[in-house]
Amino acid sequence: MNLPDTAPYQVKSAVLFLIFNRPETTFKVFEEIRKAKPARLYIASDGPRPHCPDDKHLCKQCRSVLESVDWECEVKTCFNKKNLGCRDSVSASITWFFENEEEGIILEDDCLPANSFFKFCDTLLEKYRNDTRVRHIAGCNLQEGKKWGEASYYFSNRTHVWGWASWKRAWDEYDKNLNKYSDEEIRDRLFNIYDDPIVVQTWLEIFQAVKAGKINSWAYPLDFVNFFNNGLVIIPNENLISNIGFGEGATHTVGTNHLYANLPVSEIDEIVDPVFVMPEKRADLNIINRDFKIKERRQRENAFSKKIKKWIVSAFRHAAL
Repeated sequence: MNLPDTAPYQVKSAVLFLIFNRPETTFKVFEEIRKAKPARLYIASDGPRPHCPDDKHLCKQCRSVLESVDWECEVKTCFNKKNLGCRDSVSASITWFFENEEEGIILEDDCLPANSFFKFCDTLLEKYRNDTRVRHIAGCNLQEGKKWGEASYYFSNRTHVWGWASWKRAWDEYDKNLNKYSDEEIRDRLFNIYDDPIVVQTWLEIFQAVKAGKINSWAYPLDFVNFFNNGLVIIPNENLISNIGFGEGATHTVGTNHLYANLPVSEIDEIVDPVFVMPEKRADLNIINRDFKIKERRQRENAFSKKIKKWIVSAFRHAAL
């Protein structure tokens, strides 16, 4: 349902805005924050990369967004002089945010929100403030129009981070390097969430790559911490965030023709709560199967298994001769 043509919703929660070196997307996202008029705005920026001569100028341009705050607002900044990289810079910025706030909304410079995203986060931050089952509120919906139930949102095990909100109580357990967890114990734990061996193996490989430093991501550790705390994630049944950052200059989202690039957003008027507080595992698998190409992996493994069986049968026949 679309919102009527009224004044933009003014957000009650504090907002953290994560920026870096893309002025065009930064100012587009800021304009939506400006409409929502948070009373407390945190702006964090990584420093320029030494091997990228344009970064110094681009970072300065992005940081000038501070000058566009033209409403009554307490602004705090955390501008790195040196480049920490995506994983360290983002995770440190979120830690800084939750050192100052008990709960709040996080937007990166390429996550363009619908105005009702702010109302959605405000409402559910309050509703689930003391419900430790719920750890994360996502703004994006990647289900290609598929709705799960009649409510305004459903519950997931996945922590989508294109526009999100959370509580200090959840972020305090964040473990960037996954030091608390070992390979030996997590396979069985993953089977508690996903009963498909190929899905479990895929997550195990991601876990091992993150631990080894082969995947430079702050977001995957958030997924694993949520898994191992049996956490629930709120996903809207309408997409409230459009990632406008696909293409040149992006850290991870480089393909302009990607399925998730520039998704249209909708507005949620009345927020209807689901009856059951349980993860919608079919919805998660819908995305996992697509993103991790589980069908193709299964076909390759089945083909390999058939070859092994054929070889064993052939070996027995030759042995019998």
